[in-house]
Amino acid sequence: MRLTHPERVVYAERGTTKGDVADYYVSVMPWLLPEIINRPVSVVRCSKGTDSACFFQRHHTAGLKLVDVVQLREDSGELGDYLVVRNAESVMELVQFKTIEFHPWGALAESPDVADRVVFDLDPGDGVGWPELARAATEIREWLSRRSLRSFLRTSGGRGLHVVVPLLPGCDWARVKPFAREVAVALAAQAPDRYVASAPKHLRAGRIFIDYLRNGRSATSIASYSLRARPGAPVAAPLSWDELDPRHAVAFDIDTMPERLRRIASDPWEGIDEVRQALPAGSGVA
Repeated sequence: MRLTHPERVVYAERGTTKGDVADYYVSVMPWLLPEIINRPVSVVRCSKGTDSACFFQRHHTAGLKLVDVVQLREDSGELGDYLVVRNAESVMELVQFKTIEFHPWGALAESPDVADRVVFDLDPGDGVGWPELARAATEIREWLSRRSLRSFLRTSGGRGLHVVVPLLPGCDWARVKPFAREVAVALAAQAPDRYVASAPKHLRAGRIFIDYLRNGRSATSIASYSLRARPGAPVAAPLSWDELDPRHAVAFDIDTMPERLRRIASDPWEGIDEVRQALPAGSGVA
């Protein structure tokens, strides 16, 4: 895939170019692809760099030749042509089209009504520090573990953390979203001074919003190893649970993530797609 204008600045505050973004995605491709391949994916494109307006795109567009398309029923009842990454060439064509972020569905393109992941997005309100965020992730992990559900951890590339539950075989969205909501509501009821399960900003100061809304059909979450269109070129980073230290915040960027991958022995999420587990019978909320 020929990259045009590699010298174009994408992250102005650090001088990172389109060529640097392309080099980053080449370097992390073996880890990124398993997270997005064969899934409907939305992308964030920044035509004039990340310090100008970027836009969210989910539908296929003219000019894309290496990115596949899948027709999916939308809320309106109409069919939409959704982007699907099939290989590294698909990724690099999207980078050529000024893509910075990748946001996959929690389902495969060939079975869009069957969720294979549940995502809890822990979004800290103003005044919430890393120790409180790390504690929240640990408590959700323990809550899930008591129900025989194994979970995985990721930084969001922003201020938050994601706790991700793989499902194999998958589950209808009609069960997944209510389950995720019930988890959030239960934890917020147990610790209302620390958690909130609803989105209004005025409720979130000093507390952590347990965002369960990423668990509906057509909803997306940031992909592991994706860049974020934010100052500093941060990356959404999978972590092992052993790496979660409430004393020290963990963050990676376009420079430090490739260094990390050269240093670690294996992907912290290795085997996530082979974990056989299902949602507990009933609501699963005690």
